[in-house]
Amino acid sequence: MLRMSTAFLRTLREDPADAEVASHKLLVRAGYIRRSAPGIYTWLPLGLRVLRRVEQIVREEQDAIGGQEILFSALQPKEPYDATGRWTEYGDGIFRLQDRKRADYLLAPTHEEMFTLLVKDLYSSYKDLPAMIYQIQTKFRDEARPRAGLLRVREFVMKDAYSFDVDDAGLAASYDRQREAYTRTFERLGLPTVICQADAGAMGGSRSEEFLHPTPVGEDTFVVSDGGYAANVEAVTTVAPAPLSAEEIAQLPAAREVTTPGAGTIDALVEHLNAHEPREDGRPWNAADTLKALIYMLHHPDGTTQPLLVMIPGDRQVDEKRLEVALAPSVAVPFTEEDFAKHPALVKGFTGPIGLGEDSESGVKVLIDPRAAHGTRWVVGSRAQDTHTLDVVPGRDFTPDGYIEAAEIRDGDPAPDGSGPLRLTRGMEMGHIFQLGRKYADALGLQVLDENGKQVTVTMGSYGIGVTRAVAAIAEAYHDEKGLVWPRAVAPADVHIVATGKDEAVFTEAERIAEELEDAGLEVIYDDRPKVSPGVKFKDAELLGVPTAIVVGRGLAQGVVEIRDRATGEVTETTSQEVVAQVQEVVRGA
Repeated sequence: MLRMSTAFLRTLREDPADAEVASHKLLVRAGYIRRSAPGIYTWLPLGLRVLRRVEQIVREEQDAIGGQEILFSALQPKEPYDATGRWTEYGDGIFRLQDRKRADYLLAPTHEEMFTLLVKDLYSSYKDLPAMIYQIQTKFRDEARPRAGLLRVREFVMKDAYSFDVDDAGLAASYDRQREAYTRTFERLGLPTVICQADAGAMGGSRSEEFLHPTPVGEDTFVVSDGGYAANVEAVTTVAPAPLSAEEIAQLPAAREVTTPGAGTIDALVEHLNAHEPREDGRPWNAADTLKALIYMLHHPDGTTQPLLVMIPGDRQVDEKRLEVALAPSVAVPFTEEDFAKHPALVKGFTGPIGLGEDSESGVKVLIDPRAAHGTRWVVGSRAQDTHTLDVVPGRDFTPDGYIEAAEIRDGDPAPDGSGPLRLTRGMEMGHIFQLGRKYADALGLQVLDENGKQVTVTMGSYGIGVTRAVAAIAEAYHDEKGLVWPRAVAPADVHIVATGKDEAVFTEAERIAEELEDAGLEVIYDDRPKVSPGVKFKDAELLGVPTAIVVGRGLAQGVVEIRDRATGEVTETTSQEVVAQVQEVVRGA
């Protein structure tokens, strides 16, 4: 058993100064983790117990669908990541290093390449497939802004599993098995999740879903509709108007330039138009009639740069995460005054798309919102100071280089599948599953012989769960003003025994109860500290959050002890002779 008198544990009464969220505050205060550096934490004995219980639940569900566990090294050579392009695509997001021979390595952020090469090394026939292998291992990412304790870190434990199938039908079946295993895993962890459509990002692949746990401290925004649509906000596609035909576009009024002195913002532009350029239909101009110009320098992974003009409706803000995902692996950096000086075709406050494009003399890439479909009419900047152009029609007056999903999603926007208006909520990503397809197999030459003796490329799936993040998410979901309230499945112990008072008989009886519970297969924390007040012991027990506590104290003179339920606060008195059987029943029945 873990005795509080000798446990490597120090509880704190004050929140750590850098803690922002409850899970961070309580895991540090209760002695589960300690900060080593920004985004890097040491797991102390109690924290490690919780982490291992979470790992075990994940492991059991992976084993149940035929997964087999392996373990790769965290230190990986550059070459496989070069072959897939991810050595460059990851940019500053990974830790790179060199050995004494100047060979390049990285601390792996994920292991697609190594899983692929391992299967290539061992398997050569369709008879070897399907295969499902996984690991639970430490990963490293050079997070720019680590925060919120274990929620955004540089070093973390993740379960990553990979399926290998000979055809797409096999991949679909493997994907569905993992999807079901994830549902069971999060149910056992006590974490309700919403399965959301997601962007595949740098992972690639044809299908991608996230398991998001709804929580106010979540860093992800996702949407749901009453009709059942659910998606991460980055994956939501805009419902665009149907494009007009060439004949319909020909009937629209011609674009015309107007003077708009000082109207370098959308609000000023709308005010000026309503005062000096009334609409022919009589309604007032509003921001939704305009296209807002967002100007960036696009930094590509190969080191080259390119000016980028993004046009979105003037009544919406850019969603930086949607923009990031839409442009990945390139990165958009807002234009500086120096950039404007070098690119006179882009006029601050009055830039529009007419005359620009990758094939134009300017070389400016133009991407527009899907709402700006062919035949829609807009007010845009004229690329001249104090001038805008009215009745600009995409497809007639300019041709964009493409469309981009960068504008914010709002409550009430229509769901892409027609299932009703969207509602936004916050969530925390707990798991992510991908149908990778053949991206990595193609890049690394993973092929097997099919039934006809023909070489075919293997198709893959990838399935990740943030194990350390799950610990934080559970702590975030299960706590009160007194401390942590662990679900029994992941708690660091089954029972916390508190011996109070100075009477030696109390400690003798508490010791007996603890030993009998241990003999019955339960994990016990025993607060045997002889010179610590009952108040301090109770506060520590509440802070640590073990689901069931037994209090042995002054009632022992009448043969009575207490059983306390941490979640409900319910206190039950029983005899010291019956307490072991009763607690076993509570634990086994949970």
